[in-house]
Amino acid sequence: MKLNTLTPAEGSTKNRKRIGRGTGSGRGGTSTRGHKGAKSRSGYKSKIGFEGGQMPLQRRVPKFGFKSLNKTEFKPVNLDTLQALAEQFKLTSVTLETLVSHGLASKNDKIKILGGGQLTSKLDVSAHQFSASAVAAVEALGGTVTKL
Repeated sequence: MKLNTLTPAEGSTKNRKRIGRGTGSGRGGTSTRGHKGAKSRSGYKSKIGFEGGQMPLQRRVPKFGFKSLNKTEFKPVNLDTLQALAEQFKLTSVTLETLVSHGLASKNDKIKILGGGQLTSKLDVSAHQFSASAVAAVEALGGTVTKL
């Protein structure tokens, strides 16, 4: 072991800039805070959305409408999509698991079957919600509709 091979232990030194340790450090004086103003003083905290006295964005932009916190969002799936799925994979029943496994919905989605398109094969469909036209189309071919 020689003096020129000595190094500090792993993790014992930090590579951060030490601010406010005198003019010789290069970061003394105003300590990188600039001159005067609230931001240069200790204890400064800015309020969220404060824009230096200018009217904040959330107060400038007009607000309108109403958003219900309890609204349930449904993922719409049309009958022609179900028909294509049944033909491609030779299915007789369509459940939430089959829709998730074939990428039409995620496991947390609520599914609503809509009456768009034509259904030509008999299917047993289970979903969270159905439109009246979808129920009529499925039952006309002898299929069953099951609400989850």
